[in-house]
Amino acid sequence: MEFEPVAPVRAYQRVVEQIEEAVFSGRIKPGDRLPSERELMVQFDVGRSTVREALRVLQAAEMIRSRPGDPRGPEVLAASPAALHRSMHRLARADHLGLSELLQFRMVLDGSAHLLAAQLRTEDHLAELDAALEAMRAGVSKGFAEFSHADVAFHEAIARATGNPLLVISGEVVRGVVLELIEDKLEHADDRTALMRNWLTHHEEVLGAIRDSDGERASRLAKQALYDNYAEYVPEDQRHLLIPLLS
Repeated sequence: MEFEPVAPVRAYQRVVEQIEEAVFSGRIKPGDRLPSERELMVQFDVGRSTVREALRVLQAAEMIRSRPGDPRGPEVLAASPAALHRSMHRLARADHLGLSELLQFRMVLDGSAHLLAAQLRTEDHLAELDAALEAMRAGVSKGFAEFSHADVAFHEAIARATGNPLLVISGEVVRGVVLELIEDKLEHADDRTALMRNWLTHHEEVLGAIRDSDGERASRLAKQALYDNYAEYVPEDQRHLLIPLLS
């Protein structure tokens, strides 16, 4: 039997892991204070530099707020959607992720969000979607900036209708990065108005499916539209990765 080499773990990483575990398990709650630096040094049996590095890592991750000289110790923060948003945005823009992976992920996310929204939407959610769709109709004549703003509002309303904040955040991040990578979709369109009208028709169909609580149809429409609009930007030898999501 052969074993693989293991990476050395620095002491500050062990400190971070223990504090994270205490927070995730609920033994330490948002608003609680960690012990002072001196007390942490004693409890972990490490030096001041190790404690400070661990606190720096935790603060960068927005798990704690540490003020120099505060005798009460660092404050434990509640989980932040903004922090998750930043982390996901960095990951989505990483060099090792290509458009095929991003588009595939967005198809999964949008399909699931549409499915849930159709089952869980309330009358208030439908009113939100109606308002966004009406703004899209007005945007066809006002220009793409207005149309695009309403389009984003429509998708955000669908995500909120799921009641799942992770779907809201993930959808925002991936939608934004995909649009950045293929922003010339309208720039090089022969007829921008026709393209906006086609997208408007699609959104009308989606809203109809959600209003009818037809989650499968709403999901299918979402994934098919993403494929139809953006698959051309994916290298031809990678498009097969998207096909299974259309069934």
